[in-house]
Amino acid sequence: MQNPNFSSGPCSKRPGWSVDALKDTPVGRSHRSALGKERLAKAISETKRILNIPEDYLVGIMPASDTGAFEAAMWSLLGPKPVTVLVWESFSNGWATDINKQLKLNPTILKADYGKLPDLKSVDWTNDVVFVANGTTSGVKVPDWSWIPDSREGLSFCDATSACFAMEIDWSKLDVTTFSWQKCLGGEAAHGMLVLSPRAVARLESYDPAWPMPKIFRLKKDGKINRAIFQGEVINTTSMICVEDYLDALKWADELSLDGLIKRSRANLKVVEDWVAKTDWVDFLAQDAAIRSNTSVCLMVTSPKVNALPKEEKGKFLKGIASELSKKNIAHDINSYKDAPAGYRFWCGPTIGEEDIKAALTGLEKVYNEKIKDL
Repeated sequence: MQNPNFSSGPCSKRPGWSVDALKDTPVGRSHRSALGKERLAKAISETKRILNIPEDYLVGIMPASDTGAFEAAMWSLLGPKPVTVLVWESFSNGWATDINKQLKLNPTILKADYGKLPDLKSVDWTNDVVFVANGTTSGVKVPDWSWIPDSREGLSFCDATSACFAMEIDWSKLDVTTFSWQKCLGGEAAHGMLVLSPRAVARLESYDPAWPMPKIFRLKKDGKINRAIFQGEVINTTSMICVEDYLDALKWADELSLDGLIKRSRANLKVVEDWVAKTDWVDFLAQDAAIRSNTSVCLMVTSPKVNALPKEEKGKFLKGIASELSKKNIAHDINSYKDAPAGYRFWCGPTIGEEDIKAALTGLEKVYNEKIKDL
């Protein structure tokens, strides 16, 4: 049966998932109980093992999904050095806004339009550098990790929520990394993961920010990093149902292997690339294949007839097509992000199969060809 779920978050469940996967959930038990801590500690250790995270890095579960994890890192660690933020889509723009208006650190902002990257070679690594590994709303990823020097003075802060488990990560280049359960493994929302390098831990223990620290951002206890957070304790109450669901997703991921997950996602992108190559009214927002995302694949409509429409009419026309595909249970949630150029966005992470995306694109082409006749 074709999977029609292409949301970029929360993303599609793994193939074959059903609520039976949750039958052993310790419902009604405390996350602070021995059993609760054991399940949380297993989620951390399995994440670390499957992603090949170095032994001396710390991995912890944070409140409020990737957003909460990244905000906790910024509020706890930014300040001692100047800050550079790379902005090329909506969420990286949000980090820049928070660093500027909330933390008031007056960051240097290197910006690029949707579909492009800033000049990575121009980054000043005497600064702390904040960026996303993959722009979920623009379909643009960093091409590799070679632009981050081993001898950097500043810390690298990477929001990798739509990259972890679907793209290769060079952990030696990253000091702070965050992601969420709801993205590449199709877990549930509201839980984030924070990965800290030894350099990040050293910063945390040697620096006390000038601003008040909300409880859900506090990573220190008695002047030292609170290692309990990285051993199965959590800052706030977790959903044990969500924890069990994540453990199920990790089991599936382990069966495929990290390499297998990445290959599934890349195969999905290849399906879209082949379709775009033979379709004259659509193209990728990311024109450069080297920076084209294999998870959040963003498409723009190039038809002169459609692009001649006023902005609001164009948006209405394209959303109407997406709405019809959803009503027919062919493809759900494929509209581009609200701040991005009008078009379509297909989640192509590893929980999606090639046949799923093929069926969705066939449906999109059919409905588009019907609708364009009426313009």
